[in-house]
Amino acid sequence: QVQLVESGGGSVQAGGSLRLSCAASGHTYNFDYITWFRQAPGKKREGVAAIEVGGSQTYYADSVKGRFTISEDNAKTTLYLEIDNVQPEDTAIYYCAADRPWRRCSPMRTDLAFWGQGTQVTVS
Repeated sequence: QVQLVESGGGSVQAGGSLRLSCAASGHTYNFDYITWFRQAPGKKREGVAAIEVGGSQTYYADSVKGRFTISEDNAKTTLYLEIDNVQPEDTAIYYCAADRPWRRCSPMRTDLAFWGQGTQVTVS
């Protein structure tokens, strides 16, 4: 069973920065990509950033490019999302998600198989 646990959310002032973490454990199927999504109340989930596990490819939504940075630790067990110059529109629950690598689907799809519980980011 895959476990994805997000942390690092909280309340921050506009213009500030924060770093979110996603810890992966259990049978991760050697994920090829892991993705950060966010969802605000009344809005659909949107992918904001994805990273190739153990590789160098990254993807960013146009809305966050230049402010968000996705990375992973050397052990490939923790995913990070650095958010700089946070804006009110960044307020959302942030999730990390992944799918079995053999599916070869886009990492920005909202129907990935495995999701964390989310961590709340509130910008004021």
